Amino acid sequence: MRRGRTLILVLLIVIIAFVVGFVALRQFLFTPQETTVQPLYVEVYYAAQNIAQGARITPDVLATLQIPQENVVSVMYTKDELPFLVDKIAKFPLDQGVLITESMVTDSTATVAVSGPQWASVIPPGMTAVTIPVDRLAVASYAINNGAHVNVNACLLFVDVDPTFQSILPNLTAVLTGTGLSGPENGLPILSLGVAADGSPQGRLELDPSVQQPYYLVPSEAQRPRMVCQTLLQDVVVMRLGDFPLNPEDITTTTAQQDANANANADAQTTATVSPDTVTLIVSPQDSVTLSYLVFTNAKISMTLRNPSDQARQATEASTLQFLLSQYNIPVPAKLPYAMEPALTVITSPNLPNDANQDTQQ
Repeated sequence: MRRGRTLILVLLIVIIAFVVGFVALRQFLFTPQETTVQPLYVEVYYAAQNIAQGARITPDVLATLQIPQENVVSVMYTKDELPFLVDKIAKFPLDQGVLITESMVTDSTATVAVSGPQWASVIPPGMTAVTIPVDRLAVASYAINNGAHVNVNACLLFVDVDPTFQSILPNLTAVLTGTGLSGPENGLPILSLGVAADGSPQGRLELDPSVQQPYYLVPSEAQRPRMVCQTLLQDVVVMRLGDFPLNPEDITTTTAQQDANANANADAQTTATVSPDTVTLIVSPQDSVTLSYLVFTNAKISMTLRNPSDQARQATEASTLQFLLSQYNIPVPAKLPYAMEPALTVITSPNLPNDANQDTQQ
């Protein structure tokens, strides 16, 4: 009995070992080996140089770039689709390195009008560009340049005027010599009025409390304008400092031409340059009308540079003489029985030693 049981146990062990070996061998032989699949790359076209708005696409302004096939979309132009891309027209300026898609170009025979300079495309919809005259102080000593974010300040001069004449006060007086009716004309009397020119400004009567006598006072000078300064626009983008090129095609030079002219440009920079006297701002249509009014009324416009990441708007208070006295606690000097000698009527900057030497050399 024992020998039979042992034999059965040995047979079971052999059978189990055989089954396990068969399964392991089958799995090893018939399991497909994992193979690394190399991704497929497709060559697509991109702009090898800056392409101006309205420029014709030619093979010399194109280059190819290999990207994985799964990243290729149908709107891209592959290497086999070059005939479909050549002679297309750029709808807007294309920067160097941009992958060209169907939405960026149009057929040369299409009715879509691609006109205007290429820098017009940088103006956001609903905005407009306006140019104002500036000097060195108005642009923060030329720290303000293309793409800068600025605040626009304006200073105005106000005077009192006669509402009817719209002339500056005081009015000039004249002597009325006589009035009356002259002979009839066409059966009707004519009212005559005689006026003799005097030309003195209109004054006012004041009573002197010392002698109790009235005096007729006239102004000693013309009316002094009253100045006020205020921030009008905030976070305005500067489109360009200075003049634009008269020929936009001059900007679309190839990289090879730019390299060839690099030395010439370096020599040109050593010569005397003309400081820009205009700046073009991107503003709303209403703000452009306001700036045009200020320019043609000889208002003094200046700009302050701000951080482009700062989009906050701050309420400012207009600056006047009264505001300066109250805000900064400036007292009005009292009338004293003594004064400094010599008389000081104009504030001037002191002459420094270097300034004196320059004056002597001049």
